Amino acid sequence: MSGFKLLDDSFTRAAPDASPQRATGGADQPLGLTVHTLPSPARAMDAQNRRTGSGRWKMLTVLLVCAAPVLASYFTFYVLRPEGRRNFGELIDPQRPLPAQSVLSLSGQTSSLQALKGQWLLLSVANAACDELCGRHLYLQRQLREGLGKDRARVDWVWLIPDMAPVPDQLRPALKDATVLRVDGQALADWLAPAGGHQLAEHLYLVDPLGNWMMRFPANLDLANAGKVKRDLERLLRASNSWDKPGRAAVAEVGVDDAR
Repeated sequence: MSGFKLLDDSFTRAAPDASPQRATGGADQPLGLTVHTLPSPARAMDAQNRRTGSGRWKMLTVLLVCAAPVLASYFTFYVLRPEGRRNFGELIDPQRPLPAQSVLSLSGQTSSLQALKGQWLLLSVANAACDELCGRHLYLQRQLREGLGKDRARVDWVWLIPDMAPVPDQLRPALKDATVLRVDGQALADWLAPAGGHQLAEHLYLVDPLGNWMMRFPANLDLANAGKVKRDLERLLRASNSWDKPGRAAVAEVGVDDAR
């Protein structure tokens, strides 16, 4: 019996304590929570301002990309040119748009000056009798256009006549590629203007495809200066190549080729 009692006492001491106090001590504990620091109002406002500024820059970039290509071409011609390079013709500022003026062709058809839009126009002004200066200008206009090669279809050479006198018969064959129109003299004077001390008929004038008079070449041009005029024309045509396409002249030339 004593042996059994000792074994029982050992078992009793080795058994886990199941008292209420020990059970209470082993109960589940509450979970611990970590609170992260929130950004200060100043930092939040700074981040918002950065996002707003970034959005504005993106919007400005889109507007610049979508800007009218004609503005880009003028920027290229007027601003992005190498130092020391100067245009020969005088730039007109502000530009003057084609007036809504009635004109009369040599065949008697009536139209408007604004119908000339869509092409670069190399203009001369002279009475129908066409003196020596007039003849030289017409010759230069034709040669300058032909000298542009494949780009000649983008340029019309135009003779504006401010009177109703007949054009000499011997001159007519040379005008087959020209646009010849009779225009009211006062309307011309209100639109075009010569350099100081010169007459309207002493210059050649350049009009862009949007119908704006934008350049005046020096008075009394001759063959010695024709190359300088051609360089101005080539730079303008190159700068506007992305948006200006061959118009009336190209259609006319295709028609001539088809007829052949």
